[in-house]
Amino acid sequence: MKRVCSFCGRGEREVPLLITGLNGFICSDCVQQAYRIVKDSLPAAKGDKEDLGFELADLPKPRDIKAYLDQYVIGQDDAKRYLAVSVYNHYKRLAQATTDDGVEIEKSNIIMVGSTGTGKTLLARTIAKLLHVPFTIVDATVFTEAGYVGEDVESILSRLLQVADYDVKAAERGIVFIDEIDKIARKSDNPSITRDVSGEGVQQGLLKLLEGSVVNVPPKGGRKHPDQDYIHVDTRNILFICGGAFDGIERKIAQRMNTHVVGYNSVQNMQRIDKSNLMKYILPQDLKSFGLIPEIIGRLPVLTYLNPLDRDALRRILTEPKNSIVKQQIKLFEMDGIKLSFDDDTLEYIVDKAVEYKLGARGLRSIMETIMMDAMFEIPSKKVKTFKVMLDYAKKQLEKANLSGLKGN
Repeated sequence: MKRVCSFCGRGEREVPLLITGLNGFICSDCVQQAYRIVKDSLPAAKGDKEDLGFELADLPKPRDIKAYLDQYVIGQDDAKRYLAVSVYNHYKRLAQATTDDGVEIEKSNIIMVGSTGTGKTLLARTIAKLLHVPFTIVDATVFTEAGYVGEDVESILSRLLQVADYDVKAAERGIVFIDEIDKIARKSDNPSITRDVSGEGVQQGLLKLLEGSVVNVPPKGGRKHPDQDYIHVDTRNILFICGGAFDGIERKIAQRMNTHVVGYNSVQNMQRIDKSNLMKYILPQDLKSFGLIPEIIGRLPVLTYLNPLDRDALRRILTEPKNSIVKQQIKLFEMDGIKLSFDDDTLEYIVDKAVEYKLGARGLRSIMETIMMDAMFEIPSKKVKTFKVMLDYAKKQLEKANLSGLKGN
């Protein structure tokens, strides 16, 4: 008797595995297909929660999330608290059991405002690492309105799918960090009557992603075309974190605050305003004045800011975080069997130069790489067990590289 699958009719030599039953056979391919059909067809049991990959009880609490961020990011306590609470509530929302009380928790997308090098991207990446969810960073400057040269906003989801190994369910609970969101501000405060293909047009395209809808995504990225099969991605449960420097928004904040100065009391209030950090007074209306459309602002309900980095913060960033620049350099030399150390005066000099160049934490890395370049080139070939970076050596390397072009305006 020839053994064949009772479902597809293929013989045992044509299938990976043939399972024997009482009155028939089934192949492994048909078992997998039947599993998919059952999974898609049966409604979820009432009270079931979405499969998050973790239990709600295992989800770190906001205080735990902030403590984890403290290990990698120095300062920015306000931004950390906002992020921790928003992310925690977002994943509680995903774990919410289906109920009949009519209460549906809405998604809280986040927008972070802060000058370059203050840690916006690092905060988002660190949170994603803690939660073990698909995470991608996209740059808003590459997007144009659909139909023009550039990337469509749907390519955001293509990248998230790639990170999730094309597991749609995993991607649908991921985190997307949209950097440089300020670069798609419309060119004037009034709605454009002509095409604003890389400004207002992109903001309009982002609306459906941020709010939550089923989006047709090209499977391997790239442009859409009519004959293509699409992957359907539901964005309702994707958390969007937007970040931008919003260069010049302090002027908008100052103008708004000055309009309220009337009478003696108001003059006293103005004296209490911290003019060195106007960003802490930011409101959604300032984003509108800058050029974000009200619909986008409404879909980014959590607004937080990052403080500019002072000298003390830069000094701590250099050495304290788990992944600090100094620890990375020590690790690189340790892999060659060399013990690297830095003189305190050298570290103070690096911080002074970073303050002078006004590039935030990124300035620290640029200066460190420049100082260490010759040492990283020469020392691995020498029979050296220790190397200490002294102040004179650091000054000599920096002068040799002529980094004066890095200085901010």
